[in-house]
Amino acid sequence: MQITETLAEGLKREYQITVPATDLEARVTAKLEEARPSVEMKGFRKGKVPMALLKKQFGPRIMGEAMQESVDEAMQGHLDESGDRPAMQPEVKMTNEDWKEGDDIVVSMAYEKLPEIPEVDYKALKLEKLTVTPADAEVDEALGNLAENAQNFATKKGKAADGDQVVFDFVGTVDGEAFEGGSAEDFPLVLGSGQFIPGFEEQLVGVKAKDEKDVEVTFPEDYQAEHLAGKAAVFACTVKEVKKPVPAEIDDEMAKKFGAEDLDALKGQIVERLKAEYTGAARAVMKRGLLDQLDEAVNFDLPPSLVQAEADQIAHQLWHEENPDVEGHDHDKVEPTDEHVKLAERRVKLGLLLAELGQKNDVTVSDAEMTQAIMTQARQYPGQERAFFEFIQKNQAAQQQVRAPLFEDKVVDFIAEMAEVKEKEVSKDDLKAAVDALDEE
Repeated sequence: MQITETLAEGLKREYQITVPATDLEARVTAKLEEARPSVEMKGFRKGKVPMALLKKQFGPRIMGEAMQESVDEAMQGHLDESGDRPAMQPEVKMTNEDWKEGDDIVVSMAYEKLPEIPEVDYKALKLEKLTVTPADAEVDEALGNLAENAQNFATKKGKAADGDQVVFDFVGTVDGEAFEGGSAEDFPLVLGSGQFIPGFEEQLVGVKAKDEKDVEVTFPEDYQAEHLAGKAAVFACTVKEVKKPVPAEIDDEMAKKFGAEDLDALKGQIVERLKAEYTGAARAVMKRGLLDQLDEAVNFDLPPSLVQAEADQIAHQLWHEENPDVEGHDHDKVEPTDEHVKLAERRVKLGLLLAELGQKNDVTVSDAEMTQAIMTQARQYPGQERAFFEFIQKNQAAQQQVRAPLFEDKVVDFIAEMAEVKEKEVSKDDLKAAVDALDEE
């Protein structure tokens, strides 16, 4: 077996692999000899079929396997010996397409190897960690918002407005006949909540206590009860009471509604939540600063194929963000701009750098961390959590999409532990401005 280098240009490598016909023949014979004891053929005892007949019967299929194995072994042997790590799957093709049995196999192999990553003095990095202490006013604001969400309703004199609660009896009919589930007494309905079918709640705006009103609506064509779908209905309504929303009292009773023991405990929970939010935002700012410094400090050749693939993905993603009505991917190819390529180069460089550092320092994502991340994402699909979880478990590419950001964050944390980090107390508005600046870059 012979491997000859035909191109060494930057990170690009091309080789010609020649597998002698004698090697192939020996491999085929060895495979047939291995299988021979279990082969049965009419006219011969088991295991006694002549080699010539075996080659005639099974030779072409075995030859295909031998060719593939020979090329794979040659490729892997070359990569092991050279230490090259292909940026993407090598491109392999036969160059003697008129090959016939008895000929050598000549194959070309082309790939871009991953670059050598230079050493970085991570201790020389200087990072700034912003810290924010939740102010009393922020806690009070959060309590006020909770009080709004836990609002009560008090009797109102006058007409019902959007957002008010109407307590009423109703009887629904279709073609003059009452239908199952179309009646209720003392039903509390918040106008504008969308609890009833379209067109119903709007007709109750302006009613007063003791009013009687016929609400005329048409059930949607896709209504879940098929016998009512698309049908016109009349609801005879008798208004019992109109109530206006009033915020809940900020006290121990309200705190209990949100699972806290008392008001002080609820305030403590709010403070911890705010601290967690600020810590997360500050970490994002510090991470950007760290990546910016690494981008400036390190330079090395980038595999063109990785940059092109990343630029294509960026251009495609941004195009869909600008064209949200287009859901499919059967549109014309979106050509990357210079800005897309520049961003792709940064991402590829930092991705390779972080991957190298993580690998050298045995940074890994545990099964428990993966499970927690998948469960967090699954909560975005209420009612379909199990299906989402099973999809991720069966899909290697989807698993990598979950694992990649976890791995990156762990490597960033590893670097931050070596770097010089100074804390800086700032206001909530200063932190928000720093976060907003991230989106603008």
